[in-house]
Amino acid sequence: MTDTTRIVHTARTRTSGGRDHGVVRSFDGRLDLRMATQGSDKLGTSPEHLLAAAWSTCFETGIRLAAQRRRIVPPEGVTIDAEVDLCAAESGHFLRARLFITIPEIERDLARALIDEAHLNCPYSKATRGNIDVAITLADQQST
Repeated sequence: MTDTTRIVHTARTRTSGGRDHGVVRSFDGRLDLRMATQGSDKLGTSPEHLLAAAWSTCFETGIRLAAQRRRIVPPEGVTIDAEVDLCAAESGHFLRARLFITIPEIERDLARALIDEAHLNCPYSKATRGNIDVAITLADQQST
């Protein structure tokens, strides 16, 4: 059996200090972040912000690729508002996510098809599928 898996990119980071007062740095020097618990007065971001940013960025690329596969010009001006909740329950902490997507100047059914295909193929969607509640909403917009 031949393995056809090809690594496209490996992100390497080192974290110390955890959620409340941690530091995250990439080995290539491109990322250097302070972590802070939401609501604290400390300068920094949360893991949920990082997930929301990474997922929405990847998802938008998935929309463009879905358009290219249909041999249509990828839509311009796509925006994705991502919300990732850290929730607490008696059984422990868990995540929940919402993506609000705007694809201007494209017919609504086509926009929905592009979103559905992106959700099937986006690596972050694949990683979270079946693991967390995810709601994806296509924002109301003018179609051409």
